Amino acid sequence: MSLQHTLGRYDIAAQEDRSAVRTKLAIPAQLRASGARAFQTVVNDLSLSGFSATAITRMHPGAVCWLTLPGLESLQAEVVWWENNMCGCAFSSLLSPIVHDNILARYRGDGVFRS
Repeated sequence: MSLQHTLGRYDIAAQEDRSAVRTKLAIPAQLRASGARAFQTVVNDLSLSGFSATAITRMHPGAVCWLTLPGLESLQAEVVWWENNMCGCAFSSLLSPIVHDNILARYRGDGVFRS
């Protein structure tokens, strides 16, 4: 499978996912823009293709960033928008449905970790 074909499939999936309801959450995490220090954030919603989170510092659309959720490795993403201390980012690779479901199982929208 060619890289172009793979990227095309990602773009289609990401657009399809944007039309689906994103799951509202409150997950404490860390966000780091390329070349900057990480800062504490709260992920407000999550989908297979991206997330929105609080961002106390300006995030520039097109910038590469990394999201670190509790118990997971950092996930690379690209900033899509920033407005009023909130940013929306698209993951560089679609989030695994298994990882996504595990996150949803742990967080029920109240920010409380459930094991």
